[in-house]
Amino acid sequence: MANAVATKALVFKNGTLTCMARVVGADATAIVQAELSSIAYSVYALDPDDEDAQTVVTGHDGTALTVASVVYDTLQTDDDRLAVDSTGYNFLHEIDVSTAEAFPVRGVNYLVHYELTPTSGQVIDVQFCVDCK
Repeated sequence: MANAVATKALVFKNGTLTCMARVVGADATAIVQAELSSIAYSVYALDPDDEDAQTVVTGHDGTALTVASVVYDTLQTDDDRLAVDSTGYNFLHEIDVSTAEAFPVRGVNYLVHYELTPTSGQVIDVQFCVDCK
């Protein structure tokens, strides 16, 4: 993988999650839309007894996203959600739970895994570790 980003998040049962990150490529510069050929995400329920076991959440398995819908060509800094990190983000995705719940069980930890495939080079892995309350 070119790089990996892991972020912790909190979500409520049957809620949604807005995933934001500043993603850079292998050259340590922020990615832009033209550098990516595809993006897909999956949501996994994690097994507390086996750190290598994960079960995909139905309806959120390898779901393709439109690059232009989730990646910005410049860092976004005019968002109220940036109170913690004012450096900005170039990746933003709100998980659609209108047809399939992404976080259906309270007390379970989930992993939201994005694979950003560049036009050349290795896949960029972005993950959100989610605690469901």
